[in-house]
Amino acid sequence: MKELPTPTMDLSPIALPRGLLRSIAPIAPIGQVAPVPSALSVAPAAGGLSVTWARHQDEVREAQRLRHTVFAGEMGARLPRTLEGHDIDLFDDYCEHLLVRDVASGMVVGTYRVLTPAQAKRVGSFYSDTEFDLTRLRFLRESMVELGRSCVHAEHRHGGVIMALWGALADFMVRNRLDTMIGCASIPMQHPGPHGMVGGGHAAASIWHKLKDLHMASVEFHVRPRLPLPVDRLDTTLDVEPPALIKGYLRLGAKILGAPAWDPDFNAADLPMIMRIADLPPRYRKHFLGA
Repeated sequence: MKELPTPTMDLSPIALPRGLLRSIAPIAPIGQVAPVPSALSVAPAAGGLSVTWARHQDEVREAQRLRHTVFAGEMGARLPRTLEGHDIDLFDDYCEHLLVRDVASGMVVGTYRVLTPAQAKRVGSFYSDTEFDLTRLRFLRESMVELGRSCVHAEHRHGGVIMALWGALADFMVRNRLDTMIGCASIPMQHPGPHGMVGGGHAAASIWHKLKDLHMASVEFHVRPRLPLPVDRLDTTLDVEPPALIKGYLRLGAKILGAPAWDPDFNAADLPMIMRIADLPPRYRKHFLGA
């Protein structure tokens, strides 16, 4: 079992009850990393779930197998065949991997990967830099993490998995004095509509058209797609709902940073999104941070 390198940021104390973070857990001084708490890497969660940060290579492989099942098996993504049945890219070795397990089976049923500012410098960029020109976010980079490769097993898409992931992420952010999360939120090119599946990017264009007037970030945060979805050549009038993950982000106060990029390998349109701890609505701030 291969031990992963020491994380560049402290792993959050997710075995502590929510709301105890500020009173019990040490917070890192600016420019330092908080001490890693012992025996606090795994936490029980509601619905027979547990949350853990990957500590070994084989645990990362479990996340990569789930990602392959969802992205290649369900979405039809074209993934590099680095290892058969796994979704692996060059950013994985630089990320912390957050896992949700089904306690009864031990199976990983949800995952996020987190790229910290220090590790983004080591690898040379965020993943989002490959899809968008993030120049306008340069002043945020020292306290900004990137969330990526989010997915949940088809049999566990009931909300509990995502809430467990978000609770751990919120603790991680506050402990390490990080205040901003960015990421690419995907809309499959084949997306459910009111009368069946909608293909060709029309659903993504319609979702973008619906959301841009209500949820855009202020102009100083706007980014540009490197390979834009050709929205002006697509139908933007369809009555389609955003994917559940995007709706969840928006409820948490997330904002859209610009027009969607087209990701041909993942057969999806990607919306650039930003979520800041300061923008969490009061009820979610209380739920996740006890503040």
